[in-house]
Amino acid sequence: MTTDRRRILLFDLFGVIARHQRPGALEKMAARCGTSADAFTTAYWTHRPPYDAGRHTAYAYWTDVLHALSRPADADTIEELRLTDIESWSRVDDRMVTYVRGLRERARVALLSNIPADHADAFLAAQPWLHDLDHLALSARIGAAKPDPAAFQNCVVTLRAAPADFLFVDDREENVRAAQAAGMDGHVFRSREDLTAAIDAWLPTR
Repeated sequence: MTTDRRRILLFDLFGVIARHQRPGALEKMAARCGTSADAFTTAYWTHRPPYDAGRHTAYAYWTDVLHALSRPADADTIEELRLTDIESWSRVDDRMVTYVRGLRERARVALLSNIPADHADAFLAAQPWLHDLDHLALSARIGAAKPDPAAFQNCVVTLRAAPADFLFVDDREENVRAAQAAGMDGHVFRSREDLTAAIDAWLPTR
């Protein structure tokens, strides 16, 4: 099998290699706050972007969420919500992990994920195989979250590559479109089978 170290497979994390948030997690956190799931979900996502991009700490993020719900932002509540949130995003798809790791025999493999700093620390500790990848672009650490062009530019600059050297894989169409606007090839993830076909077509053969 041919290896082309010029080609770079750039993966999203959640919804591709890792699972989406655990079902029922938002409802559990809403109950802890004594509010409706709908109100909690709105506050949770409305205040998320600066937390993902590393501009807000976990404490600042949860303070904003609780204040939006007219709830007191005491330290115990914040810590309970923070840990519940981290745990809710902790699952991986073992078959995808095996597949992605195997791709390093054929190309460089990197990760671009929207993830807060404390989540990143926990995820990296639980999934040490991530350290074997060629680059980890974690939004809170690079100061930019998808679909911000700066997130894609970080990967281009750090890997000393051209945008055309990348195939970006994400389950969100808006992120794939942003990568394509930055000059990368893109694939919207729907299944491992579809992804395998797309990568086999994109990578050069002997």
